[in-house]
Amino acid sequence: MILRGTTANFRGVELAFFRLKRDVNEAQLLALSEQVNNMFLTNQEGLLARFLLRGNAGLYVDMTFATTQARAEEICQLWLSHAAAKAYLKLLDERSVDMSFWTRIG
Repeated sequence: MILRGTTANFRGVELAFFRLKRDVNEAQLLALSEQVNNMFLTNQEGLLARFLLRGNAGLYVDMTFATTQARAEEICQLWLSHAAAKAYLKLLDERSVDMSFWTRIG
């Protein structure tokens, strides 16, 4: 989890719903999530918060709050060029991933 001060000023959100691959467990997900936070995301300007949530029936959501929707999209693209982030992404069942970007309007 990353939480920088207050998230009151966020304007952009990235939501990524997913399931883990069959041979991956939640402990592996949490360990790599922590690496992504410490080695990659904490250095990203405009990132205000990141939360990893577990729902029912093996469904997870990775939520990122940023200063703008455009910045949330930029940070998302950077995942593809960072070693820890790429390792995290390999844990996900690609067919289950549903990612979207949002702008706060109220």
